[in-house]
Amino acid sequence: MSGTGTDQGRNPWQEVPSERAWVLNGRMTSSDPTTAPVDPTTTEAWAELEAHDLALEGSLREWFAEDPERAARFTHDAADLHVDLSKNLLTPETMRLLLKLAREVGVEERRDAMYAGAHINTTEDRAVLHTALRRPAGSSPALAVDGQNIDEDVRGTLHRVYEFAEKVRSGEWTGVTGKRIETVVNIGIGGSDLGPVMVYEALKPLAQDGLEARFLSNIDPTDAYETTRGLDPETTLVIVASKTFTTLETLTNARLVRSWLLEGLRESAGLTAEQEKEAVAKHFVAVSTALDKVEEFGIDPQNAFGFWNWVGGRYSVDSAIGTVLATVLGPDVFEEFLAGFHAMDEHFATAPAEQNVPLLMGLLNIWNVNFLEAETHAVLPYSQYLHRFPAYLQQLTMESNGKGVRWDGSLATTETGEVFWGEPGTNGQHAFYQLIHQGTRVIPADFIAFATPDHALVDGEQDVHELFLANFFAQTKALAFGKTAEEVRAEGTEGALVAAREFSGDRPTTSIMAPKLTPSVLGQLIALYEHITFVQGVVWGINSFDQWGVELGKQLAKDLAGAVAGDEEKISAEDASTSGLIRYYREHREG
Repeated sequence: MSGTGTDQGRNPWQEVPSERAWVLNGRMTSSDPTTAPVDPTTTEAWAELEAHDLALEGSLREWFAEDPERAARFTHDAADLHVDLSKNLLTPETMRLLLKLAREVGVEERRDAMYAGAHINTTEDRAVLHTALRRPAGSSPALAVDGQNIDEDVRGTLHRVYEFAEKVRSGEWTGVTGKRIETVVNIGIGGSDLGPVMVYEALKPLAQDGLEARFLSNIDPTDAYETTRGLDPETTLVIVASKTFTTLETLTNARLVRSWLLEGLRESAGLTAEQEKEAVAKHFVAVSTALDKVEEFGIDPQNAFGFWNWVGGRYSVDSAIGTVLATVLGPDVFEEFLAGFHAMDEHFATAPAEQNVPLLMGLLNIWNVNFLEAETHAVLPYSQYLHRFPAYLQQLTMESNGKGVRWDGSLATTETGEVFWGEPGTNGQHAFYQLIHQGTRVIPADFIAFATPDHALVDGEQDVHELFLANFFAQTKALAFGKTAEEVRAEGTEGALVAAREFSGDRPTTSIMAPKLTPSVLGQLIALYEHITFVQGVVWGINSFDQWGVELGKQLAKDLAGAVAGDEEKISAEDASTSGLIRYYREHREG
């Protein structure tokens, strides 16, 4: 089943009235989303899961041998994704208890509240509506929250983004000297960078010929230098992505690139000081809502595309933050991308719990973290085009759920969050797979692969994609079933080498496959992990949609600027370690 239908009698998109009631399981409730979350450790299901964990016997080898239907039982389809959970350390009873836990902590109710626009981002008193960014045009009924017609707002912004993109793609939009744009430089950081970079790299074959994207995020001046190196200012367009237009790294880099562009235009085109304002307006656009600051920078406010406070940065790649993608890949590709998100949103909203892939995977992560004591989670895409996907998921998951305080301000009662990491394909096999196979830590891993390659190549008579996928299938098989001492000895190995060549198996993996890496499938993958993250956050009782943990370091960096610049009084006022490090920098800085 694809799970993209709608359950009769329930609409997760129903309008939220002004008194901020919201729809739960098809009925209106006046409950407040800021009330204390259910402590999962006090539920009946949690106690049963603890007992189940202690009593659990057997191995994946035994479970597969005893249950010929195990693979079918734990394999589900969600839109175009085919997801096999059977090589995880769970039994039907494990899943039954996890679903019971989800019911007892109210995962489905909070999901419905999110879709309907309740202010579940409690610390900022905001709705959480990234799912509204990908609702198809003409969706019925219209979604209205806090007096705003969300559908009209979203589609209006998309229309403006697409008009701009088509002007650039057609050559109607030119630089100040009349040359068409060949390179779009996106300047942002965090969600304004990681998402666009990842998607561009994943869908790069679909970029318009003669038009490429580059991305600048790090405040390290090397990044600005390398990003602009080799570019022609006359054919470069810059998108500055900052909602408030105050982000330190983004604005610093924007000024650096503006200086580079103007200097280059002076040299190549004889740009005069009087023409500089026109040059900035022709070569810079913004993704921001701070129109006064945009205009002060020199960007025409008519060329600023906004988004809303109900969109978190790490959930924003399908908003105007994706302007660079709509421009280089095209509006049609972007619409297909949005359709993929929406297909997974519908699955999460309507599929029965027992077949709801984001729900099941989120609960499985709870099992791995809180009962099997896993601390990290590997994401291993067998697709070179997805080489930035693990990095994207690091922000999505770790910024969302890396918290020790629940949404009512109380301390978390369980371990929360996972360290996400990974690399693509066979590269990882020759690096860190050793630890996954034979290390002492439990490291759950998600393997992602596609049936059809983007580039079908052969080595003699060998289909290279088939060789690639043979590795994909082999790794999950080896991790699940291992290799016994008897099997090692049967190969002729003796003595101490037997233990070194033995593989325990029972290393949990999830396999995710799709027909091909298309814009829609990529949208489905992103939405899948968004909803997995949401499920875990609800079980842990934390607000997955704020990020106060990034603030302290940013504030201290501003406070330290004077000391780093050489103010001895400020240097001396710092702790001994910080002042010593600053003095080392001052003594060894060249130039």
